[in-house]
Amino acid sequence: MSEFRGGENTIKVGGKRSGAWLVRYALEQLPVSHTFGIPGVHNTEIYDELSKSNTIRPILVTHEVGAAFIADAVSRSSAGEIGTLVIVPAAGLTHAMSGIGEAYLDGIPLLVITGGTRTDIDFGFKLHEIDQHKILAGISKGSWLVKDHRDIVPTIFEAYHRAVSGMPGPVVVEIPANIQLFQGEVETLPAFRPYSPSTAVDETAVDEAVDLLVKAVKPGIFVGWGAVDVDHETGRIAALLGAPVATTLQGMSAFSGSHPLHAGMGFSRAAVPAAQNAFKDCDCLLAVGTRFSEIPTGSFGCTVPPDLIHIDVDPAAFNRNFPARVRIAGDARIVVPGLLEKLVERELQNEERRRRVIKQIAEDKSAYREEWYGHRNDKVNPAIFFDELRKQLADDSILVVDDGNHTFLAAELYEVRRKRAFLSPTDFNSMGYCIPAAIGAKLVNPARQVVGIVGDGAFRMTGLELITAVTERAGIACFVFSDGELSQIAQGQEITYKRKTCTTLGKLRLDAMALATGAGYVSIGGNSQIALGIRAALAMAEGGQPVIADVNIDYSKRTRFTRGVTKTVLKHFPAADRIRFISRVLVRKVTG
Repeated sequence: MSEFRGGENTIKVGGKRSGAWLVRYALEQLPVSHTFGIPGVHNTEIYDELSKSNTIRPILVTHEVGAAFIADAVSRSSAGEIGTLVIVPAAGLTHAMSGIGEAYLDGIPLLVITGGTRTDIDFGFKLHEIDQHKILAGISKGSWLVKDHRDIVPTIFEAYHRAVSGMPGPVVVEIPANIQLFQGEVETLPAFRPYSPSTAVDETAVDEAVDLLVKAVKPGIFVGWGAVDVDHETGRIAALLGAPVATTLQGMSAFSGSHPLHAGMGFSRAAVPAAQNAFKDCDCLLAVGTRFSEIPTGSFGCTVPPDLIHIDVDPAAFNRNFPARVRIAGDARIVVPGLLEKLVERELQNEERRRRVIKQIAEDKSAYREEWYGHRNDKVNPAIFFDELRKQLADDSILVVDDGNHTFLAAELYEVRRKRAFLSPTDFNSMGYCIPAAIGAKLVNPARQVVGIVGDGAFRMTGLELITAVTERAGIACFVFSDGELSQIAQGQEITYKRKTCTTLGKLRLDAMALATGAGYVSIGGNSQIALGIRAALAMAEGGQPVIADVNIDYSKRTRFTRGVTKTVLKHFPAADRIRFISRVLVRKVTG
């Protein structure tokens, strides 16, 4: 039996209520300010109820995948609110699956309410009649089919708690149309109890971690999204140890890029020089809220020392890719402050090491920047662009990226200064994330600047969602890095095959796209136009108008990530196939 069924904490109702009314009641008790989706015959009653709500605003989207990405960003960019979808079954669900999958692999809580076919009639082959729960089995933390009015509220409460507890993720509740429409007897409703993470911590393991960190000669810290709410504590630990800090891609806002001990994203051969050098010969690694997944490890190419201390809310992450000397299962918001307290008690003296590490990081970052400045042509230099963007944005601005070459340019060249201020699709790695996610971030952070960086390939997948931004006056500035191809894959093809296949894009007029959606438009053709173009785009966005900024980007210089990952992936090939690939590249290079 669910913890939300029965018990002392109940509210007397007495009488009949429609299922739609009960859905609205349940959502109003949760930290939900908006719902996203498209109404249809299987959920119109819920939408009619939501129109009466004083606390929740239902938002019409252009496509359900947009709804899912918008909701994902609501959860990522707010401290406690859960992104919520209200969608039709079958087609609505399958359209939303890319966003649900992104949330599932990235550990982001989502609450999905779908309609369902009528369960009170015996006819078969009903509209939208599929088994949604089979589809959802491998891509959600749980799904429920409600069969009785009395189950609606406790089921939604239970689903919410499942979504936010442990390793967060998406949950789905299906409400059949007949239960929504018709009334049923409901005598009492459970009172909602907010979620609180467990405070239980293995203190012996924490003590072992402290001992390893204290005796380490070259300690390092690696943080992921799971550490996003302990950025201050992580900074204090880094200062005490004199340790450099690297982040995952998803966790770029888990540690401020302006902190002198911030080294970069990852520390493999696919990382920037500052991170590679800072973590060279690292003899003790403190990893918090990261699963050592493929992107931040440079395709599993990083060197992790035997003295690995791994803190994660999900025990399944331990020893999966790299063995840990010390494993501490728990929420970083509980574990990390306790670890800091015990380190403070040791009265560590690492000032000389801290100064040395800071000096090396600063020199390496400066040299890498100069390397980018020296790469010039008549297009927009990425380093100059990101310098100017950072200069014009407030420290608490939110940057949303998509999946593509621009993602790693941003990771290497943009300084994220606040927590929950960098949103990126990561392990599911879905293209089309940026535009809707920027909308979601703006809707729940109306006072903050929200900027999107998106490739022209990813933009065309969900660019029409700008209609939603225009309708809601969500002033987001979307900088489209235009080069006419799927550049991340095209660069990989060039390196591996010495030719490109099926990565050239058809022509898209972004000025016409702006006109069609009602967005503003700015063109940035070269370096001399960067400052004015960014200023114009941000000004329009500040006035509530979404903006498309067409950036004629120079992708001719490859990121460290692209170069490093290609080498690491090739290294993982069987010897015979590695020789075959290298030989083929050499032959094509000679023959053209």
